[in-house]
Amino acid sequence: MKKIRVLIVDDSAIVRKIFSEELSKYPDIEIVGTAPDPFVARDKIVALKPDVITLDVEMPRMDGITFLRKLMKYFPLPTIIVSSLTHKGGKLTLEALDIGAVEVIAKPGGSYSVGDMSAQLAEKIRVASKVRLTKRENSEPETVKPLSRALSQTTNKVIAIGASTGGTEALKSVLTQMPPNSPGIVVVQHMPAHFTTAFAERLNGLCQMSVKEAENNDSVVPGTVLIAPGNYHMILRRSGARYYVEVKTGPMVHHQRPAVDILFKSTAKYVGPNAIGVILTGMGADGAEGLLEMKQAGAGTIAQDEASCVVFGMPKEAIQLGAADKVLPLLQIPQEIIRMI
Repeated sequence: MKKIRVLIVDDSAIVRKIFSEELSKYPDIEIVGTAPDPFVARDKIVALKPDVITLDVEMPRMDGITFLRKLMKYFPLPTIIVSSLTHKGGKLTLEALDIGAVEVIAKPGGSYSVGDMSAQLAEKIRVASKVRLTKRENSEPETVKPLSRALSQTTNKVIAIGASTGGTEALKSVLTQMPPNSPGIVVVQHMPAHFTTAFAERLNGLCQMSVKEAENNDSVVPGTVLIAPGNYHMILRRSGARYYVEVKTGPMVHHQRPAVDILFKSTAKYVGPNAIGVILTGMGADGAEGLLEMKQAGAGTIAQDEASCVVFGMPKEAIQLGAADKVLPLLQIPQEIIRMI
């Protein structure tokens, strides 16, 4: 069995030691080296040729964001960001995802144990090792021009979107194209707790629609996007003509909380043919069964195609189940959503 070669980049000797010891317990992972800062990491990347690196954000001599920009421009490698759960760290982590990092994970601390961390990090390393990367020029992103086609306001439509690995950028691509009076949108993006707050704030500054991290009992209304908070499931409910969300804890589904299947299945139940379901890039099978239930309930359904996915896992599973009415490149999905509306 070919092992996944991993380089750990972190200024904390304790973190480097913990990660090395815990990850070495997995037979398919080999820790080929560690580095206390990006300068040492640069030399070790050239010498050791790792398959995946884990990268801290805040480090001496050069911060992780600057290093990642250089890495993605000259020597792109699948990179997992390891960050503390601080407000500042959340925003920096989202910037790293924008640059090209493929996954994020929280450092151990508080109720988040080393055992939890190692199992999640090992899985993210497996996902990252399968990601396709290309060099990035890292120019300033162009202002996204939303679709010009107008929508009449409607109170009985709901758009449900699910994503995982690569989903932060895919969601940005879709949501920035939606007109301000689009039907209410509910989103599950696999992401650790607290990072979803910064993610929603970032999207709110880019989109014509209002974007917020969902809170219990929030109404699903035109012009608003609700992002499921990390570590909580988001369930769509209906009371009379009003759609709203329930945010709650509960068992993980497909090893995820929030889970796309939880959102999609509740959308199928309460919205039926007045819904549109979209499944975007991501590892695993979460959302496939839920998208099928949405289709069986009469909803329009879309899956992202393989060529435009960072990881063709979740869409592939949905397509194989026959859950997708349309299989489209990412850039065509917003227009198809509007056509379905």
